[in-house]
Amino acid sequence: MSQPLIGITASRICNSAGSPVIALNEAYTRAVARAGAVPLIIPLGLPDEALYELLSRLDGVLFSGGGDVETSRYHGLDHPRVGEVDPDRDRIEVLLAEQVVRRGIPFLGICRGIQVINVALGGTLYSDIADQHAGALRHDYYPDFPRDHPAHPVEIAAGSRLAQILGVTHIATNSLHHQAVQQLAPSLRALAHAPDDIVEAAEIPGHPFGLVVQWHPEWMPDSLPMQALFRAFTAAASQAKGAG
Repeated sequence: MSQPLIGITASRICNSAGSPVIALNEAYTRAVARAGAVPLIIPLGLPDEALYELLSRLDGVLFSGGGDVETSRYHGLDHPRVGEVDPDRDRIEVLLAEQVVRRGIPFLGICRGIQVINVALGGTLYSDIADQHAGALRHDYYPDFPRDHPAHPVEIAAGSRLAQILGVTHIATNSLHHQAVQQLAPSLRALAHAPDDIVEAAEIPGHPFGLVVQWHPEWMPDSLPMQALFRAFTAAASQAKGAG
């Protein structure tokens, strides 16, 4: 059987000439390829019809990290730290989120990914954890820390699908975000928490593969549990491809 095709969402940045560029950290494509799938970058600016056509050809979708979701999408509080907002990216990822859930397409959300999935399904976010979550730990270990810095422990629900995939119920993860899930969407179930009770992972029960994590597994390529996460995702995409 041929390798599954995984679409990965991307950011829009400006290059030195001031021209817009579609961008994605290579760590994502390396992680997907290493796990046995073919990565494909989903460009911004596509109309809805083109996104529907693209989805019909994908075996899975990876929602990557990046800038903040526009606060108006979840009736959130404005905050000085909200930045890198791209309404077009929000539009595209919310549409993709709704469709992968409805169609049962395997998906994995990373950092911004858990946030945009939560918003798309009716949840809310902390615009800034430090200001809005009492007793919060530090979660924004950037830019002055290595991307794989083990920032804090995460407790994973015993017996959960995520625990089975990772092979552990406690793990130290990196932490590269200042926002997080506040109110979890009704269709999501929390699977893991930081010591300050911030949601670190969630899933859609009954979905072929609908997992989202707040940390960045792609920046921990030597971690066996993180390798297992990407392998489980691509295996689900491969199974979907075979059933299609």
